[in-house]
Amino acid sequence: MNTATITEAKNRLSALIDRVRSGESILILDRGVPVARLEPVAAFPDPTGRLRRLERAGVIRVGEAPPPLDLLRAPAPMLAPGASSVQALLEERRSGR
Repeated sequence: MNTATITEAKNRLSALIDRVRSGESILILDRGVPVARLEPVAAFPDPTGRLRRLERAGVIRVGEAPPPLDLLRAPAPMLAPGASSVQALLEERRSGR
Protein backbone atom coordinates (compact mmCIF):
# COMPACT_ATOMS: atom_id res chain seq x y z
CA MET A 1 0.00 0.00 0.00
CA ASN A 2 1.29 3.45 -0.89
CA THR A 3 1.61 6.15 1.76
CA ALA A 4 1.40 9.94 1.90
CA THR A 5 1.83 12.40 4.74
CA ILE A 6 -0.96 14.80 5.66
CA THR A 7 1.02 17.65 4.08
CA GLU A 8 1.47 15.68 0.85
CA ALA A 9 -2.21 14.77 0.85
CA LYS A 10 -3.24 18.43 1.25
CA ASN A 11 -0.87 19.61 -1.46
CA ARG A 12 -1.52 16.80 -3.95
CA LEU A 13 -5.07 15.66 -3.21
CA SER A 14 -6.15 15.67 -6.88
CA ALA A 15 -3.20 13.47 -7.86
CA LEU A 16 -3.90 11.08 -4.98
CA ILE A 17 -7.57 10.85 -5.96
CA ASP A 18 -6.51 10.00 -9.53
CA ARG A 19 -4.36 7.18 -8.18
CA VAL A 20 -7.26 5.93 -6.03
CA ARG A 21 -9.53 6.00 -9.09
CA SER A 22 -7.06 3.71 -10.82
CA GLY A 23 -7.44 1.19 -7.99
CA GLU A 24 -4.66 2.10 -5.55
CA SER A 25 -5.14 2.40 -1.79
CA ILE A 26 -3.21 5.16 -0.05
CA LEU A 27 -2.45 5.26 3.66
CA ILE A 28 -2.31 8.79 5.12
CA LEU A 29 0.30 9.24 7.86
CA ASP A 30 0.58 11.88 10.57
CA ARG A 31 4.20 11.94 11.76
CA GLY A 32 4.59 8.33 10.68
CA VAL A 33 1.36 7.13 12.34
CA PRO A 34 -1.47 5.89 10.08
CA VAL A 35 -4.56 8.08 10.53
CA ALA A 36 -6.64 7.53 7.38
CA ARG A 37 -6.87 5.47 4.23
CA LEU A 38 -8.01 6.50 0.75
CA GLU A 39 -9.56 3.55 -1.09
CA PRO A 40 -11.69 3.12 -4.18
CA VAL A 41 -15.39 3.12 -3.37
CA ALA A 42 -15.76 -0.28 -5.04
CA ALA A 43 -13.61 -1.72 -2.22
CA PHE A 44 -16.49 -1.22 0.21
CA PRO A 45 -19.46 -3.61 0.40
CA ASP A 46 -22.85 -2.43 -0.83
CA PRO A 47 -25.07 -2.49 2.29
CA THR A 48 -28.25 -2.03 0.23
CA GLY A 49 -27.40 -5.00 -1.96
CA ARG A 50 -26.67 -7.13 1.08
CA LEU A 51 -30.00 -6.21 2.66
CA ARG A 52 -31.80 -7.13 -0.55
CA ARG A 53 -30.06 -10.51 -0.66
CA LEU A 54 -31.03 -11.19 2.98
CA GLU A 55 -34.62 -10.19 2.24
CA ARG A 56 -34.80 -12.49 -0.81
CA ALA A 57 -33.41 -15.33 1.32
CA GLY A 58 -36.13 -14.73 3.91
CA VAL A 59 -33.64 -13.89 6.66
CA ILE A 60 -35.02 -10.38 7.19
CA ARG A 61 -38.17 -8.50 6.36
CA VAL A 62 -37.76 -4.87 5.38
CA GLY A 63 -40.28 -2.51 6.92
CA GLU A 64 -42.75 -0.72 4.69
CA ALA A 65 -42.96 2.49 6.68
CA PRO A 66 -40.51 4.48 8.77
CA PRO A 67 -40.63 3.84 12.52
CA PRO A 68 -42.87 6.19 14.49
CA LEU A 69 -40.92 9.27 15.57
CA ASP A 70 -42.25 9.12 19.13
CA LEU A 71 -40.60 5.71 19.48
CA LEU A 72 -37.28 7.12 18.32
CA ARG A 73 -37.55 10.16 20.60
CA ALA A 74 -38.63 8.23 23.70
CA PRO A 75 -36.00 8.16 26.45
CA ALA A 76 -34.26 4.87 27.01
CA PRO A 77 -35.63 2.92 29.98
CA MET A 78 -33.50 3.14 33.10
CA LEU A 79 -32.75 0.17 35.33
CA ALA A 80 -32.67 0.44 39.08
CA PRO A 81 -29.14 0.39 40.52
CA GLY A 82 -27.93 -3.19 40.76
CA ALA A 83 -30.69 -4.51 38.48
CA SER A 84 -29.86 -6.94 35.69
CA SER A 85 -30.75 -5.90 32.15
CA VAL A 86 -31.11 -9.57 31.20
CA GLN A 87 -33.57 -10.17 34.04
CA ALA A 88 -35.52 -7.03 33.04
CA LEU A 89 -35.71 -8.26 29.44
CA LEU A 90 -36.87 -11.72 30.49
CA GLU A 91 -39.54 -10.19 32.75
CA GLU A 92 -40.69 -7.95 29.92
CA ARG A 93 -41.01 -10.96 27.62
CA ARG A 94 -42.92 -12.94 30.25
CA SER A 95 -45.37 -10.12 30.87
CA GLY A 96 -46.01 -9.64 27.15
CA ARG A 97 -45.09 -5.94 27.05
